[in-house]
Amino acid sequence: MSDRQIKARFLEILNPSSTSTSTTHQSSARIKTSSDISDQAKRLRRLVLTAGIPDEPNLPPSQPSIRARVWKLLLHVDHLDSADYLRLVDKGPSGVSTKIKNDTFRTLATDTDFKGKVREDMLIRLLEAFVWRSQEKALEMEGGLDFSYVQGMNVLSAPFLYTLPTQVEAFACFSTFIETSCPQYVQRDLRGVHRGLELLDKCLEVADPELYAHLRSKSLSAELYAFPSALTLCACTPPLDQVLKLWDFLLAFGVHLNILCVIAQLLMMRQELMESPSPMKLLRIFPPLQANSIIGITLALAKDLPEDLYKELVRHPVSG
Repeated sequence: MSDRQIKARFLEILNPSSTSTSTTHQSSARIKTSSDISDQAKRLRRLVLTAGIPDEPNLPPSQPSIRARVWKLLLHVDHLDSADYLRLVDKGPSGVSTKIKNDTFRTLATDTDFKGKVREDMLIRLLEAFVWRSQEKALEMEGGLDFSYVQGMNVLSAPFLYTLPTQVEAFACFSTFIETSCPQYVQRDLRGVHRGLELLDKCLEVADPELYAHLRSKSLSAELYAFPSALTLCACTPPLDQVLKLWDFLLAFGVHLNILCVIAQLLMMRQELMESPSPMKLLRIFPPLQANSIIGITLALAKDLPEDLYKELVRHPVSG
């Protein structure tokens, strides 16, 4: 399919009412049921996998892209509260403001497209608002997970600020994503990240015992070479357009698959790693992302994992 045909398919799913001009007003006024949204999400997931979300480089800044609309639907973000976001922003610096500012200035610092669209003050506002929101929710709910600002959260917020047309939408999607898709990754001890790295070693041993043994013979565990990729869901590895395509896949099918995405990158550089007497030199900076190749390998890896190990993988971003 051409990009135009793919775009038309996405718009058909996102705007089911547009297929009939005579019923557009009636259909758009109808409240969507959970069944409607679930069906839309299933169709979008299938299309993300088979065709990929097309890039739209010439859109006006205020117009939501297909990617923005798909991300919101996959995250079930259908309500925006601009007043509440502004209220949180007006609260000013939080208790972790210094920590936030120590990270935001270097967020995707080498990506000129990102820097041209997302200013540092936008990152700071979103992250400060998230901290204030989390503190308020913690007072209302006892015994829940503890959310604040932790290492890597600046990079996790970056794709949302880049993709969504407004800061309010970026904040809503980022907050929902953190709290529902990977809450264990942003606890103070980063327990989900460390658990993911343990599982990466286990999955690599299953997927490629020879490569696993070679890395272990050099005293290399996933904790040493894959921490940034696990922490940021590969958003630390350029280029940004490939990060966004990989995130389309992760938002559609689950953050847990990022661990297999990292293994896919190892397999793509397998020969160099096997031949190198010092593979850590190659692993300090991963090669540029190739999203389609990574996704294809990841799907093959997922099929071959033992069922119990795959269940552990699914659980680790969301439960202790």
